[in-house]
Amino acid sequence: MVETLKERHPLLDLIQVAFIITDIHSKILYTNRYTEHLFGYQRGEMEGQRIRVLFLEEDLTYFLPNIIYLTLYKNGFEGEALLRQKDGTKIFVHLSSNSFKEEGEVFLTFSLQEIQRLKKLERERLEMERWKSLGMMVEEIAHQIRNPIVSIGGYAQRLLKTLPPSQKSKSYCDEILRGTRRLEKMVQRIEEYILLPMPAFQKENIQEVVKAALQGFSEEAIEKRIFFNLETGGLEGDGNLFIDKNLVIRALAHILNNSIEALTQRPLGKKRMTVNVALLGNGEGIEISISDKGEGISKKNLHHIFEPFFSTRPDQVGLGLTFAKKVVEEHGGGIWVESRLKRGTTVTITFPKDRRRQVRRELISPETTGRRDG
Repeated sequence: MVETLKERHPLLDLIQVAFIITDIHSKILYTNRYTEHLFGYQRGEMEGQRIRVLFLEEDLTYFLPNIIYLTLYKNGFEGEALLRQKDGTKIFVHLSSNSFKEEGEVFLTFSLQEIQRLKKLERERLEMERWKSLGMMVEEIAHQIRNPIVSIGGYAQRLLKTLPPSQKSKSYCDEILRGTRRLEKMVQRIEEYILLPMPAFQKENIQEVVKAALQGFSEEAIEKRIFFNLETGGLEGDGNLFIDKNLVIRALAHILNNSIEALTQRPLGKKRMTVNVALLGNGEGIEISISDKGEGISKKNLHHIFEPFFSTRPDQVGLGLTFAKKVVEEHGGGIWVESRLKRGTTVTITFPKDRRRQVRRELISPETTGRRDG
């Protein structure tokens, strides 16, 4: 029996659950690899010992004997248990036990999963369900809110044409229109963030992607006398990587828009207003740096810039960088910001050039060169 288990152990080693088999006297005959991870013992240390080695001293009198009894003579045990690791650390697990017969012998099986891991998986599942429900709710709210906003804005425009030309009445209507535009933008940004699709990865050229993002601001930049300076000299290789082109363009657009707004907030006189975009890269990844000499961000606000709805400007929604961060992280990349008030801001984004693990991209052992077995 033990030899058969050892022959099969590669399959049992794949499961992310501690799995133990004992004889009728609870002597450990087999443990899988995850058992080593969970309890800190090597297989050779556990095999041959009684399973009591994993239980607390106070549970050896009643709890463990009851588990053995239920496993042997009833339908097994299933519940939570506080066990101990090799170094004495206590670990909270979900324990399931059962028994089976083979060639006239009775064997006991114990499956153990760490409660914290189960809770983490459950939290992730609930989080996914929450985002799905939230997305459906946002769609409905956006639909219900958008029509009244459009109506309010339309009536305010008509009032502007019919009211007497007094400065007071005009300022009221202007304020209503500003409010409706802000509400429209807020609904749009919330929809964009909540309903963000999963990336559809394709091989793209980063230079073409960045140029497409800059092209979207060409008219606005000309109107505001802002220039874009694209530097690609630090980019090694062909500049190709696996990304969702549309999502990355949208993320870059939010960052570029922030740079434009920062430059227009801080009049530079006759100085040329420029947004510098630099591409750097090597065999492992590609970096996009977007910098400006605009208003900058104070040190106290810098820690909050990725938080939803945080903005230093009352007319802004504050979801642009939140959206950009989510897109970049779902691509396996990173984003960070360096800024000084009245000095300017630099946003740096990194993307992995090949998202596949090394084992899928290249031969690890020189002995396998030229072979394509399996």
